[in-house]
Amino acid sequence: MFPFARQLRLNDSLEVDYQVVLQTIWPLLTNERKEKIERVAQKRCYDVAVVLEGIYDRGNISAVMRTGEGLGFAQFHVIETQEKFKEANRVTQGADKWVEVRKWKSTTPCVAELKKQGYQIVATTLQPHSKPIGEIDFSRPTALVLGNEKQGVSDEMIRASDHCAIIPMPGFVQSFNISVAGALSLYHIMQDRQKRRGQNEDVSAEQIEILKAVYAMRTQDSSKEILIEKLNRQSLA
Repeated sequence: MFPFARQLRLNDSLEVDYQVVLQTIWPLLTNERKEKIERVAQKRCYDVAVVLEGIYDRGNISAVMRTGEGLGFAQFHVIETQEKFKEANRVTQGADKWVEVRKWKSTTPCVAELKKQGYQIVATTLQPHSKPIGEIDFSRPTALVLGNEKQGVSDEMIRASDHCAIIPMPGFVQSFNISVAGALSLYHIMQDRQKRRGQNEDVSAEQIEILKAVYAMRTQDSSKEILIEKLNRQSLA
């Protein structure tokens, strides 16, 4: 679900209205950057969340985030159930700056939060009852789960899932690399939502303006300092 409110957090004790950000930081950006932010914000989708459960290779996490962000998806949950990570040689190409990532230490609270927010959970896993991904309706809020490189998604996640999905593969190979599976699944989800809803994006006019403020702050390195100084001046006036 859309993660931002009208009041944007600057630090632990200070928030600022998004309209103040647009009045103060937006004019500092180049026209090219403004146009890019405007285009991206209008196409954002938050009704689809990507859940990465127990992924060992950080490069796979980065690759999925890059693909997801490029397709308009901006909500990620990373469940860190493994004790060790393989450090990534690949990078997100800046994608992590533009998506929202929430980290969890176990599967249980992540699943509980997703269910509370009304997401259907779709686990990509080769199970006897798994169905082709094309048979699932992604027009409703959905959490797509990609599992560990070796064991796949956990038994707990499978039990909690509303659907178990596979990408049909007519060849000898039975599974894709995590980053490839993520790319294929997310591209399919985008197209399914466009077919069923007429569009993939789900942001309102006000949410687009809030996103513009958020991305403007992330673009302008000194934005928080500028805004804090402005708020302090106003409080002293």
